[in-house]
Amino acid sequence: MAGISDWWRRRREELADSDGSPLGGWGMGIAALVGGAVILLGVLFALLIMLAPRPAAAQELADFDYEHLSLRGVAAHVGYIVPSRVEPTGSFGARVDLGFLGPGVRVTAGVNRWSSRLKAREVRGLERQVEELILEQTGDSVSVDLDEITWSDVALNADAHVVWSIPLGLLTYAGAGGTAHVLRGGGRAIEGTFVEDLLDSVRAGVNLHGGLELPMGERARLLSEVRYELTENLAYFQFMVGGQYMFGGTPPGEGAR
Repeated sequence: MAGISDWWRRRREELADSDGSPLGGWGMGIAALVGGAVILLGVLFALLIMLAPRPAAAQELADFDYEHLSLRGVAAHVGYIVPSRVEPTGSFGARVDLGFLGPGVRVTAGVNRWSSRLKAREVRGLERQVEELILEQTGDSVSVDLDEITWSDVALNADAHVVWSIPLGLLTYAGAGGTAHVLRGGGRAIEGTFVEDLLDSVRAGVNLHGGLELPMGERARLLSEVRYELTENLAYFQFMVGGQYMFGGTPPGEGAR
C-alpha cells in the first residue's frame, strides 16, 4: 500500500483548495455540523420543558428558572455498544449532573469513548472504493487489501430528560440530547490515504435515552441507561451501568423518597 499512499498524497495536493486545505472547506463543514447540533439540542430541550409533567395547579413561566441548576454529582460508567458499522465492543465514560431547569426536567453532560474494528463488509466496501479510484485515475486494475481497520469515537453529549419516581424507591428518566462525535480511523494499510481521511471526522448527532437510578443514601446512586445514538453514517445502541457521587441533597424535581 506504500505506492497507493504516495499516490493519494499527490492527489490530495492537487485537490487542495486555494487556502491549502485538503479536500476543500472541510473545516467549514465541521463548523456547520457542530452548529447544527447546538441548534437542534436547543429545540429538543425546549420541547422537553414544554412536555414535562405538571402538577394539578397551573405553573407559571417563572417556575422554569436557574434556582436548581448547579453541579450536583459526578458519575462514571461502563457499557457495551451494538453499532451499525463496527463490531460490538465495550465503552466507558462519565457524566455530570447539572441539576434541574424546571420541575422534573434535569440537565446532564457527559463524555463516552469506545474503539472497535470495522465489520468485514465495511472493509470490503472501502477496498472497492480504492480499487475503483485507482482504475479511474490510472487505468490499472488492482486488488486492494486494507487488512484490519479500527474506528474509535469520543462522544461529547448534552442531554435533557424528564425524571419521575416509581415504586421501590427508584427514579426513572427519559429524554433526548445532542452529541458531538470525534471519530478516528486507524490501520497500517490506510495511513495517509483517503480512507483515513473518510474515517477521521467530527460529526454532529442526536440521541434518545432512558434509565433507572437507585439512590443509596444522600451521597451515592447506582444507575443504568439505554441510549440510541444517531449520526451521519453511524448508529448504535449503548447499554451502560455505573455509579454517581452526589454533592448535595435531593432537589424538589426528584420528589420525596
